[in-house]
Amino acid sequence: MEQYKLGEMEQRFADLIWENEPVTSRTLTQLCEKEFGWKRTTTYTMLKRLCEREIFQNDHGMVTALMSKSEFKAAQGENFIREVFHGSLPQFLAAFSRRKKLSKKEISEIQKLIDEHKEG
Repeated sequence: MEQYKLGEMEQRFADLIWENEPVTSRTLTQLCEKEFGWKRTTTYTMLKRLCEREIFQNDHGMVTALMSKSEFKAAQGENFIREVFHGSLPQFLAAFSRRKKLSKKEISEIQKLIDEHKEG
């Protein structure tokens, strides 16, 4: 099981937590019943799964994120580049730009990121 790969329902569940955190586990079960039609046990099973991946924690009935949604998305992106492009950001950008031409604004934003993160 990949830590940063979520199925559709796992992603919707994670989004629900991020939108409502901190949230009590009781309130979370109520939200999931209303949003997804889940029983309490389904909510707890899903919560346990995402806590095991260290995305969320359930501390005495209070559910909070261990990583923000933006941190999680960044980790997903890094994982994708590592798996598909052997960790090579230049290979990813080359593949991406072959199918989609970059706008001047996008090129400028990428260049700014490069300039800000240059070594030495």
